[in-house]
Amino acid sequence: MHRSAPRLTRILACAAVPAMLVATGCSSDDSGSGSGTSASASTAAGSAAPSASPTPTPSVAPAKFPKLPDACKAITAKTIDELVPEVKAKAGTPGKSSDLSSRGSCSWNGLEDKGVKGSDYRWIDISLLRFESDQTLGSGEKRAQDKYADKVAEVKATEGAIDVRTSSAQGVGNEARAISYSLKKTGETFRYGVIVTRTENVVITVSYNGTGYAGAKTPAAGTLMEGTVKAVKEAVAAVAAANK
Repeated sequence: MHRSAPRLTRILACAAVPAMLVATGCSSDDSGSGSGTSASASTAAGSAAPSASPTPTPSVAPAKFPKLPDACKAITAKTIDELVPEVKAKAGTPGKSSDLSSRGSCSWNGLEDKGVKGSDYRWIDISLLRFESDQTLGSGEKRAQDKYADKVAEVKATEGAIDVRTSSAQGVGNEARAISYSLKKTGETFRYGVIVTRTENVVITVSYNGTGYAGAKTPAAGTLMEGTVKAVKEAVAAVAAANK
């Protein structure tokens, strides 16, 4: 009976403390199993494979030309005088644009009265389109290449155009296409010389056309195209100069 007194005392002491302490201080079996569980969790966490880093999105090259020249100054006044005799507005008539850094246009026209020999009518216009590099849409140069191809197809498919002829235009920008055709308007035959060219991330279109009234002859296709080539070369140079 006396030998069991210490054991009874310990049991009563454990019964008097909170349950949390009983689990940790009065049961050596529980503390041992808890330690094993914690070690297993640590081992599992340590052996987990690290998460893979996301693959970086390839960046596109920045556009070479960040701005455009004034479209009405892209062709020199001297060339306008040569191509459009008796031009109405020497400074040109600018087209509407909500963003002149991305698109611009200008046109000139004139009617030269030759008396009994009739009258010569001439019109020239220019369009400038600039493309920025975009992470989603691609580089400015690639976007300009796509627009260049679309523009060439658009000119070739001009409604009512007859005798359409195309050829490459050498020495004009990175790539260029010359398109000539005739079109019946106001009872007269108008002849057109058009060049679409791309210089880096900019697409330029120059259209030069004319006709003869009251007996004057319609201009020859070759003559019109010579004028178009001269004008478009000046426009390509103007784009480069605006970005120096």
